[in-house]
Amino acid sequence: MSRHPVSEVTTHHTMLPTTATASTPPPPPAEPPGEPHAALFLALGYMRLPELLACWRVCRLLGEAVAGDPLLWRRLAVEPPLSGRVTDQVLLKLTARAEGTLRSLRLFGCLHVSDAGLLRVVEHNPRVTEIYVPGCKGLTGDGVVNIVQLLHEHKGNISRLRLDGISRMSKHHLDIIMSLMCKGNPQGQQDGIPLFYNHRAREALNTNDERPIDVDVCSVCANIRLVFDCTRDDCRKVRDSLWRCRGCYFCFPRCEKCGGCISPEDLVEADLACSDLMCLDCWLTVPKCSTCNRPYCERHENLMVSLSMAGQFSCQRCKELDASHEDQEDDY
Repeated sequence: MSRHPVSEVTTHHTMLPTTATASTPPPPPAEPPGEPHAALFLALGYMRLPELLACWRVCRLLGEAVAGDPLLWRRLAVEPPLSGRVTDQVLLKLTARAEGTLRSLRLFGCLHVSDAGLLRVVEHNPRVTEIYVPGCKGLTGDGVVNIVQLLHEHKGNISRLRLDGISRMSKHHLDIIMSLMCKGNPQGQQDGIPLFYNHRAREALNTNDERPIDVDVCSVCANIRLVFDCTRDDCRKVRDSLWRCRGCYFCFPRCEKCGGCISPEDLVEADLACSDLMCLDCWLTVPKCSTCNRPYCERHENLMVSLSMAGQFSCQRCKELDASHEDQEDDY
């Protein structure tokens, strides 16, 4: 019996062709930042001082555009909170960007600006036409007189001054300033231009006041302050100056709604839920708190707490009292 040899079985592994995966190319190098958009350069002329200073530090091109364009610095306004950090040296550097073309300088509450510092700024910018320095306690009446005299000698055309809150300001200073301004600008006489009271008239920047100087001598206390005329026709017709209710806010309380004078009786009867004042005639026409019968003036209407019934509201004080009563009841 013949034996057949066992045939060796050879196993062939079929190798499938592998698909070569293409290696992902590295990302292209980031392009260098380009120039700022042209619209941003156009917007520079509408920015306030804090925005201009911020753009100055964004990039080199934008910083050069801000620092190198005198037109952006012709009207400089320093407002809080930046005003608390402005000194004489800082103010001189800021105004130097105008290259002698400064036209309007508005400093609101810059306590660290002195007479000497402001005088140096005016010396470099003799064509300035507006100077607003309300609340700048470092300035004095003598310093303002020196500035106006300097502008008058350089044949300047200063047309508007805002001096409310200047220290040591007297009638003598005011007369000198007014005479010099009228010589340089004959149309700057402010006699006969009334100033009626409203809450905006007491703000540092009152665009409705067209007078060359904002302050005047109060007929009662003789201090240099904002002096208001009465809105009532019968009060303005009084010829005797001793009986006219024209004076500062401290000597003649004014109604927050109509701007008229308030009698002592109205001060007692027309009680408000806020700190402002209102005459009795206006007090009768405004909505009142449903609990204490006290109204808010227009400036503090946002403090009203609306109730469920339409048109009724509660003042902040009554709302707090109700909340305290509820807490006491919960404790019991």
